[in-house]
Amino acid sequence: MSKAKTILVTNDDGYFSDGINTLFRALEKKAEVYMVAPDREQSAASHSLTLNRPLRLHQLDKRRFTTDGTPTDCVMLAVHMLFKDERPDMIISGINHGANMGDDVTYSGTVAAAIEGSILGIPSMAVSIAQFEPGMSLTNAARFITRLVVAYDQLALSPATFLNINLPHNNGKPYDKYEFTCLGFRHYRDIIIHKTDPRGKPYYWIGGQAKWKALEGSDFDAVERGAVSITPLQLSFTDTQSLARLKVARLKV
Repeated sequence: MSKAKTILVTNDDGYFSDGINTLFRALEKKAEVYMVAPDREQSAASHSLTLNRPLRLHQLDKRRFTTDGTPTDCVMLAVHMLFKDERPDMIISGINHGANMGDDVTYSGTVAAAIEGSILGIPSMAVSIAQFEPGMSLTNAARFITRLVVAYDQLALSPATFLNINLPHNNGKPYDKYEFTCLGFRHYRDIIIHKTDPRGKPYYWIGGQAKWKALEGSDFDAVERGAVSITPLQLSFTDTQSLARLKVARLKV
């Protein structure tokens, strides 16, 4: 890294979470870091924007801000308000308290912030740690991400490509193994939990047990073997193979 980058950090766990604050402190040694993060947990907020009410932005100190919006709101406010004269060099979302692998990236507020960064043409990454336990140290995870930031330009990625990074449970040693991976596949059992409250009224809770499908080269596969998973992702939903076939199909409608 020839000059210090300007980095925006955000998350979906809230500005008070260990993940984002540990990452902020680690990155400060190599970059000029700013934080804009939700004032409460926004897990599974996905790529949602707040359009039906005004947003509030509260300044905690010179470089840290919080808002009552979603992770995507955080990126929008930061880029268009705080960085309106010069955009940040990079956006990092995390470190999330828990994994974001496979199909779960579509629900993740952590990943959504990186998606918004890629839409805005800013190199971005989402960072999560699997099997997170309250109180566990995230220092080694933050140090690995800092090393990745230093080496990032060597990847020669388009800003349209963002990285989804999942780190395995930390054993107290520095992370020294990583793999470039594809998304895995996760399916759930009993996804809707149905119970009755003390007044006899039914209520429902989305949850249940998850199970991963074994897929060699996937994010889950790497994390299970103790390696950091780095998955390059893009937002485009177009099925190019089907599109090419459909363009020459003689479909009668």
